[in-house]
Amino acid sequence: MGVTGPIPKRSEERRRRNKDDGPELVQAPSAPPAELPDLPEPDPNWHEIATDWYLSLRESGQAAFYQPSDWAVARYAAELMSRGLSSDRPPNGQYVAALNSVMTSLLTTEGDRRRARIELERKKPVQQAPASVTAIADYRASIGG
Repeated sequence: MGVTGPIPKRSEERRRRNKDDGPELVQAPSAPPAELPDLPEPDPNWHEIATDWYLSLRESGQAAFYQPSDWAVARYAAELMSRGLSSDRPPNGQYVAALNSVMTSLLTTEGDRRRARIELERKKPVQQAPASVTAIADYRASIGG
C-alpha cells in the first residue's frame, strides 16, 4: 500500500482473519494533548486561511506526536501557504504539489494518518431519547407516576 496506495480503512471497518504484516496501529485521542510546548504564535502578516490552518494543528489529535521540528515545518508550510494565497498570480501545480507534500508529512488529513498507521479516536455521538419519549416521561413525572 504505502504512501501512494489506496487509503486503508479505519480499524473498526476492517475484517481480517489473518495477521497484518504491517507496523502496529497507533491510536490516539482526537483531542489535542493536555500540554503543548510553547509554540510560536502565527505571523500577523499571514493570510487568514494559513493562520487558521496553523492554529487548527494545535487543536488536532496528531499534535501529540509533533516534536519542535514538526512545529517548525508547520510554520514553514503556513508561510508558503500564505505567500501563495496572497499572491496576485494563481498558484501553479508544482507549488500546490510541494505544499501538499509538506502538509502530508505533518499527517494533516485522515488519509495521511491512516497510511502512517495512526488513528485518532472519534468522539461517540451522545444518544438522546426521542422528543416524544421525553414528553411522556415529563408528563408522568408531573402527575406523580
